[in-house]
Amino acid sequence: MSSPLKKSVELFYDVVSPYSWVAFEVLVRYKTIWTNIDLKLKPVFLGGLIHESGNRSPVYVVNKGKYNFRKDIPRLARYYQIPIRIPKNPSIVMFEKTSLTAMRFLTAINTEHPEYTEKLSRELWVRAWSRDEGIFDKNDLMTAAKMAGIDEVISERALDKVTDDGIKKTLRAVTNDALNHGAFGVPTIVVYINNKPEIVFGSGRFPILATLLEEEWKGPQNHMSFFKPDENLNV
Repeated sequence: MSSPLKKSVELFYDVVSPYSWVAFEVLVRYKTIWTNIDLKLKPVFLGGLIHESGNRSPVYVVNKGKYNFRKDIPRLARYYQIPIRIPKNPSIVMFEKTSLTAMRFLTAINTEHPEYTEKLSRELWVRAWSRDEGIFDKNDLMTAAKMAGIDEVISERALDKVTDDGIKKTLRAVTNDALNHGAFGVPTIVVYINNKPEIVFGSGRFPILATLLEEEWKGPQNHMSFFKPDENLNV
């Protein structure tokens, strides 16, 4: 008897987004629990996604920003046991600087060495959203790549390609793909049910995602966390 066809699950994300980190870690845990899904990591550029969709950044909605950084994200960090620690100035990380170079670098790695995409993505999030370190210049990116176990030659080659038209076009194409699905931010999750795409936005709708996939939502699965339990998350 043949195995059931795997259902495609695409995660569109930017490492500048802590909400993307939550969705990323949860889906990585569940890709071995929901055995008939094929998880595909899709790095996009959040700045372009927000601009092209006409969305507004939380920086322009004061109460939304306060809620996100003071309440919502710390709660998610504790619940899912992800070591998110709000930077001293999160607006600099998310809005005043740009993740474009980091996402092109990640795209270059994902294009030629996708086996490192998961680890590099995680290291970039850890730098920005756990240790309050940069992800914006060459040294930041090379250090993250080293921590992800990527050979220096591969990292240097990927870094050289962040200005190549090919990598620029690839990142733009994936971002446009998300837009065409109706995305307006990250994380955006797209699942294919009977070859029809269904979009799920955010990091709080996993029970809905499970229903679409005809799978069971079993909670945060903290025992499968890449990180050790931390009682001091965001306190």
